[in-house]
Amino acid sequence: VQHPADDPNSSIVTTHFQFSYLHDTILKLDELGHDIPTKYKMLERYSGKSVMSVKMNDPKVYSLFLSTDALGASAEDIGSEVGTFGLPEFGTRFIQQVLLDAKPKNFADLLQISGLTHGTNVWLGNAQDLIKDGVCTISRVIGTRDSIMLDLIRYGVDKAMSFKIMEDVRKGKGLKPEYEEAMIAQGVPDWYIGSCKKIKYLFPKAHAAAYVMSAIRLAWYKVYMPMVFYAAYFTVAPGGFSGEIVMGGRPAIKRAMAEIEAKGKEATQKEADTVTALQIANEAIVRGVEFLPVDLQKSDASAFLPENGKIRLPFTALDGLGATAAQKIVEAREKSAIFSIEELRMRAGLNKSVIEILSKNKVLDGLSETNQISFF
Repeated sequence: VQHPADDPNSSIVTTHFQFSYLHDTILKLDELGHDIPTKYKMLERYSGKSVMSVKMNDPKVYSLFLSTDALGASAEDIGSEVGTFGLPEFGTRFIQQVLLDAKPKNFADLLQISGLTHGTNVWLGNAQDLIKDGVCTISRVIGTRDSIMLDLIRYGVDKAMSFKIMEDVRKGKGLKPEYEEAMIAQGVPDWYIGSCKKIKYLFPKAHAAAYVMSAIRLAWYKVYMPMVFYAAYFTVAPGGFSGEIVMGGRPAIKRAMAEIEAKGKEATQKEADTVTALQIANEAIVRGVEFLPVDLQKSDASAFLPENGKIRLPFTALDGLGATAAQKIVEAREKSAIFSIEELRMRAGLNKSVIEILSKNKVLDGLSETNQISFF
């Protein structure tokens, strides 16, 4: 072990040993980023309604996974046949296509889809083909680890062996001859056995359930409190949002998305994020939610604020304006009134490029260049 860069004053200690040598003597933590609790907080703040009081069995909410009817918008208008943009783990094009193929009708089906789309060799070339060929429905395919053990026990396979089969299959080890013999003896269908052999990794059911519960809760706000939903969503996950494009309305949004999508695989990750944000912004506008421009007196540094049923854009929604500069603008504004562009620049410590961004987006309209009064 050593201090990084041989700095004896560093509080950090590193090692060149492989983790396998330390496996039994060191505690390893996997800490993952998770923005859903923050979305919950903003939904509650903007609506005054607890996310824990949301109904988990609302038919309109479940219909979002089948069509766009509950949004009051057409598939053509929002660019999707289902209404899942902005819902955790269900908003990507890949999963939307899975929804269209699988046609989920209840929580259990959604749980299956969550497992299928997080596994390896579970959906493509496996469950997808079984459903398309009419061999079985979404409720019967292998979706999560736990379902294998529970299915096999129901077929009559020994409980201990059912567990061992589940463990091997979920790790991509396939089926041992004795496992397959036991399954055949209890009448497990050939398609089920074949599916087990293809799987390389399977998702745990509890993890899938957590994802689906989050999606259902957010979907309730999306259906019944759209302005709150979109304001909370962009406040917590603003990546790719462009105030300049969005304030140009749907024509500007559709034009920007078309330009990026035309690049195909050559599009950057930032551009891909922009498409995702614009899809949701377009949907909001189609549903009658209006975005208000950045305002020197009313905008927050980074929060998308509800304002008379509309959403006021924050300073960070402007391309090129970072969180630090945005916070300095708000602090300067709250201390005392600002009468000129020069005063704002000095008090907030803004550079020329930030001033240009504000001017370009008409945030500084009404301010004089300086506080000096001209007599002529």
